[in-house]
Formats: sequence, structure tokens, C-alpha cells
Amino acid sequence: MKKLLFTAAVAVLGFTSVNAQEEVKTYSFGEGDIFLEGMVGFNSSNDKNTEVKENSFEVSPKLGYFMSEDLAIGGELSFISSKEETAGTDTADQSTFGVGVFARYYFLDLGERFKTYTEFGVGYASQEDKLNDFKVNGFGAGLDLGINYFVTENIALSFGLKNVVSFASAKADVDGAEAVSEFNLGFGDVANPFGGNAAFGILFKL
Repeated sequence: MKKLLFTAAVAVLGFTSVNAQEEVKTYSFGEGDIFLEGMVGFNSSNDKNTEVKENSFEVSPKLGYFMSEDLAIGGELSFISSKEETAGTDTADQSTFGVGVFARYYFLDLGERFKTYTEFGVGYASQEDKLNDFKVNGFGAGLDLGINYFVTENIALSFGLKNVVSFASAKADVDGAEAVSEFNLGFGDVANPFGGNAAFGILFKL
């Protein structure tokens, strides 16, 4: 009887251990997984000394494919709208559309549900200033940092710091204009059409 109870207890513990291991694996990615992620960023500033107000809004959907459990590659689109007002008068009304590719590497798990990553992307962007009637075209590359929190097995919340390290080159679409290049290192804003701010979003594992 004791031997039978011992065998049953071992079987229960083994089943529980297997289930626990499987549950840990569900809050992660595997080779061949596909994800769809939408990131949203918003920034607002108001300098009362110069009476300058700035507001910007960004939406950037991404589609990625996992080459392994840690590495994903994919493509993304982005739309940015930014406006500036000085002393009650509109001084800038810009919209930017971009397209790019990226590689994302997950390097650290913080518990079962938190997954941190770094992402490198390159892309092309076209910016139009509606008030000043000019366009800027350019390309850029940037390194981002981010984290996913799995709410369920297939849905995760996302937070990212965009363009922690970045390079951008842009040229106005006017005769005689020269290209302007910029390299940025840090967590501040980046004065280029590829952004440089914190963003929040949601990820779906398909």
C-alpha cells in the first residue's frame, strides 16, 4: 500500500512538473512563430518662455517572423504627425510616412511573462510640411530597446525606447538643397523623420 501511494505521488509530482514547464514555454516565442505588433507614441511640450507648443503622434505597425526562439526579422510601416504653434500661430504642420525592415533579438527573461529585446532597423521616410510647402526624403538606421509583458499566451503589452542609437540622412525636395545627416546616442529626442521617443503598444502572437 505504501509503495502504491509513493508511486502515485511521484506520478502526480511529475505531471505537475511537466505542466509547469509547459506553462513557462507558452509565455515565449518559438521558431516559426509570427507576430503582429502595433506601437503608438505621443509627445507634447509647452515652452512658456518662447510660447512654443509642440505635439506629435506616431503609429507604427510591424509584422515579424521568428527565425529561432530569440531572433525575429520583419517589416514595418510608420506614420507620424507633428504640429508646432508659436504665440498662438501655427508654424509647422508635418506628416511623415515611413517603411522599413528590422531584426529583433530577445536577450533576457524577467520572470515568466516579461521578455526584453533589442531591435535594429533601417528604413526610408518621406516628410511633408503642409504650412511651409516643402518635402524631405531620407533614410535612417536605429537601435531600439523594448520589453513585452504577456497578458495571455498570445497577447503581450509592449513598451519601447526608439532610436537609443541612430543615424539619419535627409534632403529637402528643393533645388540646391544639401543632405543633412545626424548621429544620435542617448535617450533624448532625435531631430529626424524617424522619431526618437518612447512608444507603447500591443503584440499578437499568431
